Amino acid sequence: MAGRNSRYNGVLLFDKPAGPSSHDAVMDIRRTIGQRRVGHTGTLDPLAEGLLVMCLGKATKIAQFLSGYDKTYEAEICLGQRSATYDREGIDSDQGLSPIPDLNENKLQRLLSQYEGRITQKVPAYSAVKVDGRRLYRLARNGVVVDPPEREIEIREILFLDYRKPHLRLLITCSPGTYIRSLADDLGEKIGCGAYLSGLRRLAVGELRVKEALTLDDVRRHHEADTLYKQLLPYEAVLRYSAITVGDDFKESVICGKELTSADVEKLEGSFSAGDRVLLRDTDGHILAVGTAEAAPEAFTNGRGKKLFSYIRVLN
Repeated sequence: MAGRNSRYNGVLLFDKPAGPSSHDAVMDIRRTIGQRRVGHTGTLDPLAEGLLVMCLGKATKIAQFLSGYDKTYEAEICLGQRSATYDREGIDSDQGLSPIPDLNENKLQRLLSQYEGRITQKVPAYSAVKVDGRRLYRLARNGVVVDPPEREIEIREILFLDYRKPHLRLLITCSPGTYIRSLADDLGEKIGCGAYLSGLRRLAVGELRVKEALTLDDVRRHHEADTLYKQLLPYEAVLRYSAITVGDDFKESVICGKELTSADVEKLEGSFSAGDRVLLRDTDGHILAVGTAEAAPEAFTNGRGKKLFSYIRVLN
């Protein structure tokens, strides 16, 4: 594998198949391109497929900023059975099927609308979340019963796509940290027949779409043809924050973390408030750093003596 100098630097949109874990997918890319500096920005369960956003080389610096985007999924939920893991991995083959009540699109959409907005969701017992320093799935596999933690999430949109008994297909856009498995289990409880997540495909992370993603075979083919670098997205294509453009004199001082003053500001783009995450860009549009706005926008043009910007990560 390559040493410190990475050949590829950018964001790779990867179409993960069902089966491998997200870590396995990263290892596959590392082996394929011969580069160690590869990481993903948001885990997909092994049985799930679809968009896995990976950062290669220097782009690993921005991985932390890509994990907070909303996610969009197409989910298939099987009614009539419960699962210990809330997906098909935890189905007991000896478990019988529960009768499924009559359902139609109108009934299902009314039921689904109850999940829209901010809700509290219980983390699955079989998950990587830690309780007292131990992974929940390890406790569950050892027969240790604990009360899984709850977290507040937001379902931006949940739409009925299709129902062919016993399979229900949904389109879901949600905040990061949402467990679609938990939603499937809860939906089965509400219907009264039990349910589990039988299939899941991630379609989007923020504005990044799986239709633009590469399979492992695609990555291999582009790597061998020396065209993979053309498929990688730069910082500017994936970081969607408002921006502060600085003059050329200040640009060279960013690497040292020089404090920003209103005299260094060329222009502002987008809208932000004090405390929001913002970008520092040069006059060519290249992102120099990610940080926090310490003042309202008007202070960036006339706020002498005020602290304007705190660095989180220098990227140039």
